[in-house]
Amino acid sequence: MEDILREGLAALGVTATEEQIGTLAAYGRRMLAANEVTNLTAIRDPAETARLHFLDSAALLTMADFSGKAVADVGSGAGFPGVPLRVLRPDVRLTCLDSVGKKMDFVRQTCADLGLGDVTCLWGRAEEMPQLREQFDVAVSRAVAELPLLAELCLPLVKPGGLFLAMKKPDCDEEAARGDFAVRTLGGRIREIRRYTLPGTDVVHAVVVVEKIKPAPPQYPRRWAQIKKKPLLG
Repeated sequence: MEDILREGLAALGVTATEEQIGTLAAYGRRMLAANEVTNLTAIRDPAETARLHFLDSAALLTMADFSGKAVADVGSGAGFPGVPLRVLRPDVRLTCLDSVGKKMDFVRQTCADLGLGDVTCLWGRAEEMPQLREQFDVAVSRAVAELPLLAELCLPLVKPGGLFLAMKKPDCDEEAARGDFAVRTLGGRIREIRRYTLPGTDVVHAVVVVEKIKPAPPQYPRRWAQIKKKPLLG
């Protein structure tokens, strides 16, 4: 796993020390071992884990400056993309949020064991945590929901002037268009869609880059049932 990470990070143009590469690999091995008894991820091959989890997460470092930033990873699951960002940029102040307690338990314990004890792991839904409103410079999310719904979960967490990075499949132009009204309603603006190829594969992914222009209206976010029933579609 270390060789794939080393070569892939170099291909992305992301700097990493040997210690950081070792920490990522150790996290990956612990995740694969835990996955034998707890369903953390559908990816079970070490090489695919390195490329499809860790390198995919690290690609965000080419989209924005994370140094010194407070980052919310919404729907973090087994810790992606947040934990690789924290390992590779140690001054990131990371908060992982997920509605599945066993996943947050894994991330919390594994981060502590690997010396990343400053990572905050919260079990619950982002829209039910008003204390986090506009507390973050960057919100990131991967494979959680379509953009019209996801924007309502994530943008209220971001400070004006911050960024929301939504990791998507490459053919996300129509989804971004559907999400534009929600983004604007919640105080944001879609700046661009960035596409990238994962090193060592022909897999192309995309990131919808959203700027937070102004505070989100106080009535948002709504409860998840309302968001799903009546998404902000204009």
